[in-house]
Amino acid sequence: MIYDLARQYQWNFQDPASPLMEGLIDLHHNILFVLIMIFGVVTSLLFSIIKDTSYIWIKPTKSYIQRQKQYLLFSNITHGTVLEIVWTLIPSFILFAIAIPSFALLYSMEEIFEPQMTIKVIANQWYWSFEYGNLGLEWDSYMINEPDLLEGEPRLLTVDNPLFIPVETNVRLLITSKDVIHAFAVPSLGLKVDAVPGRLNQLSCYINRPGIFYGQCSELCGVNHAFMPLQIISFKF
Repeated sequence: MIYDLARQYQWNFQDPASPLMEGLIDLHHNILFVLIMIFGVVTSLLFSIIKDTSYIWIKPTKSYIQRQKQYLLFSNITHGTVLEIVWTLIPSFILFAIAIPSFALLYSMEEIFEPQMTIKVIANQWYWSFEYGNLGLEWDSYMINEPDLLEGEPRLLTVDNPLFIPVETNVRLLITSKDVIHAFAVPSLGLKVDAVPGRLNQLSCYINRPGIFYGQCSELCGVNHAFMPLQIISFKF
């Protein structure tokens, strides 16, 4: 079994264990690339139009700006139809290019594709309850205190009764709360949804490899909010 949790000084995402999380990471990388390109273009334009370089102490930068200034021609400009069309179309194209995969991913998060099993998740202050509707099973899940942990078990994340989900199975999660607003969140699976009293939210969950996945309540829910972890064990059967 692999412990899928955040490591100390970790800079990157956790290893994805679902198609949804893989899609979220790909979307992040694609948008980040676009933003870096925009940042580069805007920064170069800003450097090219700076007039006063007396405060710039880095000589190579100062000389570069001075060289760029000689190419600038100033005149009385009232409008520029072509330029206005260009700076309207290019941002629109960029936004559409970002929005299309975003909406596709959002649809896949909300749509339930022929669930093979249904699990009801109930948030409480400050523990989780799980119900297998097909099997008539239900139990509560509490965090294990640090003195009671076994060797190698992560503190503040290990629970006494984890949630078991088979791999390569379409699972529908029904999430609600008994008291205040909580949030069901498991980063490795790309899952996050609010647990609201009196309301039933749903998520589609598909895990593509065995492992032990950790999450937490990610909505401030009271004094013991930090001690409300989630532990999911995926297995083959």
